[in-house]
Formats: sequence, C-alpha cells, structure tokens
Amino acid sequence: MNRRQFARQTIIGAAMIASAPLAGIQGVPILPARNLKKGIMWGSNRVGKTVAEKFISAKEAGFDGIEVNSHLDRNEVLKARDETGLKIPSVCGALHWKYLLSDPDPSVREQGLEALKVTLEDAKAYGADTVLLVPGRVTETVDYGVCWDRTTSEIKKILPLAEKLEVKIAIENVWNNFLLSPLEAVNYVDQFGSPMVGFYFDCGNIVAYGWPEQWIRILGKRIAKIHIKEYSRKIADTQGRSAGFNTKLLEGDVNWSAVMTAIDEIGYQDWTTIEQPGGDTPEGLRDLCDRLVRIHNS
Repeated sequence: MNRRQFARQTIIGAAMIASAPLAGIQGVPILPARNLKKGIMWGSNRVGKTVAEKFISAKEAGFDGIEVNSHLDRNEVLKARDETGLKIPSVCGALHWKYLLSDPDPSVREQGLEALKVTLEDAKAYGADTVLLVPGRVTETVDYGVCWDRTTSEIKKILPLAEKLEVKIAIENVWNNFLLSPLEAVNYVDQFGSPMVGFYFDCGNIVAYGWPEQWIRILGKRIAKIHIKEYSRKIADTQGRSAGFNTKLLEGDVNWSAVMTAIDEIGYQDWTTIEQPGGDTPEGLRDLCDRLVRIHNS
C-alpha cells in the first residue's frame, strides 16, 4: 500500500468511526434510551361521536396524542386539543384516496393538490409537523412509471408550501401497487431533495410481502412517523389477504422485538401511532394502549 492509498484508507476509517454509534464493552453499540410517544389514529378510535369525545376517550385510554384527519372543524379540534392536553403529531389526508395525484384526469389531480394544501394548513394550525399522503395507485390503466412521474410532478408543485409551513409530507406504504421495495421508497423520497418529504412507515402493511425491520433500517432517517399495525399471514392464507389485519397487536406475525431494535438503531425517537381494529369501546382503547406499551418494551 503506497502513501496515498494509506491516507485514503485512514480518512475512510475515521469517517466510519465518526458516523457509527458509540461503542460499549467489547464493541457493543450504545443505543439511545427509547423515548417513543403513544398515539392513535383518528379512524382507529371508535369511542365518541364528536371531536371532543374522541379526544377525551383517547386521553382516558392513556394515549399521548391523536393523529386527526384533515378537513375537520379546526376550532373544534383546537378546543379539544387544548382541553385534554393531547398532542396532534400528524394529520392524515382525508381525501387522498378520492383525488389521487396519479389520476389520469388533470382536474382530479388538481383537487388532490387542493386537498393536500388544506391538510398541510390543518397540520400547521394544530402544531403537527407531518401529514400522511397516499400519493397514487398503480392500476391496469395507470402505468407504474406514469404513477411515479405524475405523483412526483404534483408533489413538487406543493413542496414550496410544505417548506414554508415547515410541515413534512410523509408518503405512506399502502396496498396501492406502488413503492413495493424499501430501496425504491428511498429513491422516491430522495429525488425531491428536501427535508420536507419523508416516509410514513406502516409496520403491518409490509408483512404481506416483506419484513418491517428491514424496511426501517433501509429507510432510516427518512422515516417521519410510524404506524403500529398487526398482520397475520396464517389468517391471510386461510381467509383472504385483507383478513390478515383481523388480529390483535402482539398476536400476529410482526416481530415487534426486531422492529423496536431497528427503530433504536436508526435513532427514531418520535411517535408510534396505532392504526388497528379494537378501539370500539373504552376497554378496547385501553387494551390497544397497553399493548403499545408492551411493544415499546419489547
């Protein structure tokens, strides 16, 4: 090895050491203490008819916050937030499935952008730093590449608003035949070159075709928020693919210990929000929260 090669290897080695976790005894990484917050998605809280009642029931069940839908009455949401003390970490777009940014009709895409604008403004009003977006769907008539290009183009149009409001647009992995691998998801997010575009990772949605802990490690710092959801491959095999979600947290095929380890490794210290059946009663909500605590302790 000549002097130039030695210098290069020395620089690379120093960079690797600087970017690695602190080492403990015998080289074991020292990971930061786990400090995850407990949230529940608006649609998963089935207790209460009014905005106020939903906030109260979430608070009584032990949650730290609630992910609200967009296009609610802002005054009601703000009042409920302030009266319960619950946080609103994120806002889920209520109309993104109706007005997909991949739709062949430009007028539909325009309505989708307008809906996303309202979602971003809702988030800013509530003190949330993230909005959940399903960008598009690949179908027999919407080509994969076209879906990529259309949704990319539309998001770029509204990205300046997200940057102005300092609210992140987080792309969720759903069964929309799009972004089917973590490497692809990385490329999709990175193409925007903005910290205001990230990923909303759903643990349960991946299990039908992958392993959530692998996605988490590859997505890394791109993950803006995490949905906690269970999935059973056995139920899916016997009752149909969608039926796989009909199982309780900790009773399906998500390896929660591996998921929590991966979350620790990427340094995620944010919200874990339940999107899961079972919150139909006060007792059901408390059970969901208790199971989330057990997952945190995995």
